Amino acid sequence: MKTVFDEATRSELIRRINSLQENKEAQWGKMNVYQMAKHCNLWDEWVHGRNNPIYIRSFLGRIFGKWALKNSVKDDTPMQRNIPTSRDLVIHEKSGDLCLQKKKWTELVSAYAHYSNPAFVHDFFGKMTQEEIGIFAYKHADHHLRQFSC
Repeated sequence: MKTVFDEATRSELIRRINSLQENKEAQWGKMNVYQMAKHCNLWDEWVHGRNNPIYIRSFLGRIFGKWALKNSVKDDTPMQRNIPTSRDLVIHEKSGDLCLQKKKWTELVSAYAHYSNPAFVHDFFGKMTQEEIGIFAYKHADHHLRQFSC
């Protein structure tokens, strides 16, 4: 399975991120390409532990999280479309500097080469192994890049 901890996989993601263009239409979902890139930046910063995140599990996550995680990382099946996200990762602004967001995102993807955040707890899945983080981080980026045909 693909993981962001593999150099070739990170290179593939960076190539795909760099191919994003302002005029790309979403195949599903409510975000435009700028909002998606900014969302992915916030998500990767959260996983990396940047900006002092507070890791709190949701009630439903405590009930279903481990089961959902096992189903999410068991094979190469892409994430389903239109899965809800945390309120903290919803981007309300409609436009901004896409080039800046792409630059930040490629830096965050590159930073997985030296990933170390033992405090990370996913708000739904809970505590994850490094292997699960690597697979899910890839699937999250892949999901949003496929959303914009990249």
